[in-house]
Amino acid sequence: MKTRPDQAHPDADALRAHLNALNLSFMLENHQALAQTAADKHWSHLDYLSEMLSGELAAREDRRVQRCIKLARFPVLKTLDQFDWNWPTKINRLLIQNLFHLDFVNQRANVVFISGTGLGKSHLMTALGHAVCLRGKSVLFTGAIEIINTLSTAHASGSIKRALHQYIKPDVLCIDELGYLPIDKFGADCLFQIISHRYERGATLITTNRVYKHWASIFNNDAVLTSALLDRLLHHAETVRIEGKSYRSKDQVEI
Repeated sequence: MKTRPDQAHPDADALRAHLNALNLSFMLENHQALAQTAADKHWSHLDYLSEMLSGELAAREDRRVQRCIKLARFPVLKTLDQFDWNWPTKINRLLIQNLFHLDFVNQRANVVFISGTGLGKSHLMTALGHAVCLRGKSVLFTGAIEIINTLSTAHASGSIKRALHQYIKPDVLCIDELGYLPIDKFGADCLFQIISHRYERGATLITTNRVYKHWASIFNNDAVLTSALLDRLLHHAETVRIEGKSYRSKDQVEI
């Protein structure tokens, strides 16, 4: 019976204990198999150590990405490959594909997706946020009304400053469905505070069914606040317009 390289070594248990204490999980799980490979392939000690460290780094990066995805709180995971480019009657495919280079993240720029319902704007924003997570950056996906409800509860308990911080700190904040429901003065003020604090500090992605000239109706008909918000939001921004009929009515259309 072939003996594993460390199986009979008197310090094998101590080695495993040290790897466990240092939280080197990849090395703990794979050091025996890699030692056997090293013996079979006549690796040097440096070759063996390099393989161990490369594997540990890759495993840690994978765990970091998975944490980013979990913390982003996407309702569902979507990718650009899943998007049906043939359904919208008007869409700037090149612009969207360029966004997936993710330059906007380092530039702390914004992206606003504007379309009617069922044309994939939330899909694209989710896919873009997911791509950011794969780079190990922090993302938070939330609805506009969810933000207001959360901050309203925090305001009542005297913890609004801490609650606001969760929307200010991510590298990318994804705000879904802005404009679908009316927003009161408190909600308008909260969203203005978030956009203002994130200005040139973090990237913000927004989906909405309203073109910019109608945004005052979203923000409690406050033209001054709306103008100030748009000034900050659009200073560094790309606008993605999508036109067509709802994809969710596709089956009925084809009948």
